[in-house]
Amino acid sequence: MQQLELANRFDEQRPRLRAVAYRILGSLNEADDAVQEAWLRLSRGDPDQVENLAAWLTTVTARICLNMLRARRNQREEPLDAYLPEPIVSTGPGADPEQDALLADQVGIALQVVLEALPPAERLAFVLHDMFGVPFGEIAEMVERSPEATRQLASRARRRVRSAAPAPDPDLARQRQVVDAFFAAARAGEFDALVAVLDPDVVLRNHRRDSVIELRGADQAARGAMLAGDRGYVLQPALINGAAGVIAFAGDDPVAVLAFTVVADRVVALDIYNEPDLVARLVSA
Repeated sequence: MQQLELANRFDEQRPRLRAVAYRILGSLNEADDAVQEAWLRLSRGDPDQVENLAAWLTTVTARICLNMLRARRNQREEPLDAYLPEPIVSTGPGADPEQDALLADQVGIALQVVLEALPPAERLAFVLHDMFGVPFGEIAEMVERSPEATRQLASRARRRVRSAAPAPDPDLARQRQVVDAFFAAARAGEFDALVAVLDPDVVLRNHRRDSVIELRGADQAARGAMLAGDRGYVLQPALINGAAGVIAFAGDDPVAVLAFTVVADRVVALDIYNEPDLVARLVSA
């Protein structure tokens, strides 16, 4: 196979490989590194011996990601300049076809938060099987377990995901209505109206470089939102990991990215990113 043809075939697979890597790693920069490493391994090998290029690349990329996850945990190090999970910000469907492919299943940031807490093997098994349809037999070889043990890994992860990160409402317009109602109540100082759009067990997470600060419960989250509502930020609607969110501006400067998880017309999670360097990078990207 000629190098140009090989590169073209790889580029056809790149969006899917990037999506796999982002789900596993939670970092776009690390995901890009993993995909680039997969390309290097392909180009240095004998691609004519590969019967199913898509499956081979998925396996190689997943193995690379698993090694990166394990190294991160063993060394207790995070990628440089990373906030994990790193949100993906876009202004709407169709704005960036590659981003649309990355978020085709509307995986919200709340799910990525749960994935970040899973052991590497559980995370890999869940992502590959439940999100990308990879058979347990293939995943078992990667995690060095039996297919049945691998099935159990995915099952444990699935239970944690269902309890801690319910799937967002699929209707983006309905999500946006709830988000708009949230900010209208916060700015008007209408505490009861604000609590009404919050799930009683809502979790508010402020993502810092070295920690995540959590508030739980509608009352606490509403009080925090009303304090922020007094600052007069200009809000620009955005999609954060495929779900309704906003970018907050002070004048021309972006100061925060807010990601909402809306279930049954109520906010069940609000993830806030307001570290200046991260916000500037996310918005410029």
